[in-house]
Amino acid sequence: MDVVNLRQKLGLFGDLWSPKLVGQLDGHHVKLAKIEGDFVWHAHTDEDELFLVLDGRFRMDYRDRQVWVETGEMVIVPKGTEHKPYAPKECSALLIERATTDHTGGVADPRRQESPERI
Repeated sequence: MDVVNLRQKLGLFGDLWSPKLVGQLDGHHVKLAKIEGDFVWHAHTDEDELFLVLDGRFRMDYRDRQVWVETGEMVIVPKGTEHKPYAPKECSALLIERATTDHTGGVADPRRQESPERI
């Protein structure tokens, strides 16, 4: 029941594509991430994923379209939907997803995390 200062937490790390755990609720993780450049094409078979842009902007690529998400906006990627985030400049986002969600949807990538670091 403590207050979490998102700006302060974002100041604790600088690595990209490495979401940090800042909270949990009902089996879901609340994470902060800094992203820049391309990620990998992937899908989460059984989990939806929410991205809320705190600072900057990014583009969510889908196989049939692209959607820009600006500061203060969010996008929910439905389970089973292949997607690839891309940010032309560094962007900070809050993510909410099930605690069981695989960071890269099982795709082998050097940025893949087994479990997020708690900050």
